[in-house]
Amino acid sequence: MTGGTAGSGIHILPYSYVVGQAELKLALELNYIAPRIGGVLVSGQRGTAKSTVVRAFSLLTRGELPVTLPINATDDRVLGGWELDALMQGVARTQPGLLEEAGEKGMLYIDEVNLLDDHIVNIILDVVSTGVLSVQREAIDTVRSVSFGLVGTMNPEEGGLRPQLLDRFGLMVAVSELDQEARRAMVLAVLRFDDEAGTESSWLADGIASDEALRERLDAARAAVQDVRLSEDIAKLCADVATQLRAVGHRGEVVTAWAARALAAFEGTDEVTPHHVRKVAPLSLRHRRPEAAHGGPVDWTPEESDLLDGLLG
Repeated sequence: MTGGTAGSGIHILPYSYVVGQAELKLALELNYIAPRIGGVLVSGQRGTAKSTVVRAFSLLTRGELPVTLPINATDDRVLGGWELDALMQGVARTQPGLLEEAGEKGMLYIDEVNLLDDHIVNIILDVVSTGVLSVQREAIDTVRSVSFGLVGTMNPEEGGLRPQLLDRFGLMVAVSELDQEARRAMVLAVLRFDDEAGTESSWLADGIASDEALRERLDAARAAVQDVRLSEDIAKLCADVATQLRAVGHRGEVVTAWAARALAAFEGTDEVTPHHVRKVAPLSLRHRRPEAAHGGPVDWTPEESDLLDGLLG
């Protein structure tokens, strides 16, 4: 018995046993239910379990770790190109890139996305938003449909993303350190996992069973999300919230609507309510406020929470 998915052979703490980070978990789950959201950007200092949560979620939903993009990735590595060993032998054989691999496996993970070349980030975001991977270079001319969940993590102390790129991530989470009680629970969970990984542990079996039940619930929500009704009043509410928060551009209200529908589907309801908009608005709008869009703080303030409560009840 291993952590993660039964039979996977990958030793990662089950997603259900990851302590805290509720907002990050919600963002990952909503993006899985409604891929049109366009990805999740996670901002937080080192050691805040960003990578752990992302990998555990990928293992939960897809049975394997995400395709990971290295910081020094080139166009060839991302888009695909010619297989060099074959070319040296006089054989022209294409080599799939990481985006095609992500389309097969279901998730692309970019650690330290803020340190990646803007040109590469732009290519990836274009593919995520259009669902089309077009490779036209060096005698290669291919177009194929691809779909994958995109997750980028970054340490704000090492710089941010340009506003144009920041806006194109559907949801953003600002991960903070755990409080004292959660830290204690996290230490106990990690130590127990280290002791019991690879054994016939009933504790691990329970965690894996919880993960499998959650995956079934997520898949059901993903299948039902298009049937969730979003009324004209709720659409107006999404726009009003974005306006009151001075969101830059108009992507924010659209993503808010998609995320609210995903949350309603996840909760098993067939209609979006103000409650759903209230819960997702910080995720869809925090990085689109003027100060955040230009390199300022992305933390959600008490004043903004009060504003949402006043608008949405």
